[in-house]
Amino acid sequence: MNNVVIGTGLSGLVGSRFVSLYKDKFQFENLDLSTGIDITSKSSVEKALSESDGEVVVHFAAFTNVSAAHEQTNDTTASCYQVNVIGTKNIAEACTKHNKYLIHISTDFIFDGTKEEAYDEEDRPNPIEWYGNTKYLAEKKVEQSGCDYSILRLAYPYTSYHPERVDMIRNIINKLKDGSMYPPFADHFITPTLIDDIANVISIVIKTKPENQIYHLVGSSSHSDYEITKLVQEVFNISGEIEKGSLDKYLALNPRPYQKNMKISNKKLIKELKYTPKTLKEGLEIIKSQMEKL
Repeated sequence: MNNVVIGTGLSGLVGSRFVSLYKDKFQFENLDLSTGIDITSKSSVEKALSESDGEVVVHFAAFTNVSAAHEQTNDTTASCYQVNVIGTKNIAEACTKHNKYLIHISTDFIFDGTKEEAYDEEDRPNPIEWYGNTKYLAEKKVEQSGCDYSILRLAYPYTSYHPERVDMIRNIINKLKDGSMYPPFADHFITPTLIDDIANVISIVIKTKPENQIYHLVGSSSHSDYEITKLVQEVFNISGEIEKGSLDKYLALNPRPYQKNMKISNKKLIKELKYTPKTLKEGLEIIKSQMEKL
């Protein structure tokens, strides 16, 4: 195996951190508009992969703005569907043709959020909004393509810093400090994931190339929005009172699809890939230390 890794979306929130942590181990080839590659163009993707010596493609690129995606619901000509579904189809089919291993980055939004327990890889996807729908369709394009692959489902990734995108934790910090924090929901649960853990697991998958597997690459603890806000306040020593909000009350005034319980299990990943992602408390302590060095 050579050390060339082909990547899409390497300048994004997750991709850029992966490059930063592993730039000394891998030689990265970036496929995006800045390098002249449009993943929604089959010929553009085909040419790029045919000319690359890389044996692995990590497909980060995606349309991830959930609200904007909702406005495009059922529009297969709009950017969300074109990037997430057609782009993934082009990548996967080119991987099949040129015998490259595909690591496809997916999301917990392929679930409907109605299960009381944590979702595992055996649970049937049932997306309830357009972003999740396109990402589930993308997973199926990967599975149908015939390429060798792993699908890694992420959930609420956070990091110490990204120059262009404010992640969930930084957003909470900023709002706590300026007093603009909307009462966080005490009845909505998610599974935040430290991006450094995501990067480390991707490195393991590049090396081991599991055969056509799906893994939940998520943090090792799930929390309500209110619990997350309280933890951020505690770790970063931010004063102030935090009121509890209610997702049910919010939805009564804002009737649009919203997953209520997004607790996600990473037990399969821990067992098979021998890596245990951090809990939120552990992750916050790490990014606090990193931010102090910025």
